[in-house]
Amino acid sequence: MQPICDTLLTDDDPPRLIGGRDRATGRTVFPCPDDPRFEQVALSRSGTLWSYTVQRFRPKSPPYAGPAAFQPWALGYVELPGETIVEARLAEVAFDAITIGMPMELTMVALDPDATQPVGIPAFRPARTDA
Repeated sequence: MQPICDTLLTDDDPPRLIGGRDRATGRTVFPCPDDPRFEQVALSRSGTLWSYTVQRFRPKSPPYAGPAAFQPWALGYVELPGETIVEARLAEVAFDAITIGMPMELTMVALDPDATQPVGIPAFRPARTDA
């Protein structure tokens, strides 16, 4: 699945988000600004759910480019320890199973799963544990 933007993810397998570290202050942000003040850094693939909400209505079009048949989704802020907090969709978890503080890991989901050639957007899912 082609990512929605070529500058969001590394070419690693599995990919990592590309953040930007301010050269003067050391502060890390996501996404990396197109600004020489910032150097690109690969961010951690795992973090902790800091906060979340459920998007229960279809956003205005444009700019929304998702499926015409709207389905609610969870949107979270995931803290990547020592780096930054990233806003992204939450995937592979029921709304009533989401809890603040739950371990999360990076994944990709289709913006419009019904599209002929779907584009992928970064998302976080509950961290998998090997038992």
